[in-house]
Amino acid sequence: MTTPKTLGTCDKGHQFFKSSDCPSCPTCEKERKPNSGFLSRLGAPAKRALENNGITTLEQLSKFTEKEILQLHGMGPSSLPKLRVALEEEGLSFRNQTK
Repeated sequence: MTTPKTLGTCDKGHQFFKSSDCPSCPTCEKERKPNSGFLSRLGAPAKRALENNGITTLEQLSKFTEKEILQLHGMGPSSLPKLRVALEEEGLSFRNQTK
């Protein structure tokens, strides 16, 4: 069984079909995808999850545990290895979990 797609229109006037209630416009997402930096390694949902929580630098990311990052809406486990590598390249890491 397939989910019916509905026509949506973003604030910029782009029209798109979506099968979920996610309001993001695929055209706008492609236009705002960074070409460099650690956010460029992530898919749109994971990138939005970080940005919506004010995490736009590796220094900010390093203040969180992996568990905290995984709890963000839109963040999936496949993003963690990419984030770990980006942090390690800058001599950083996720904050250690306290028990």
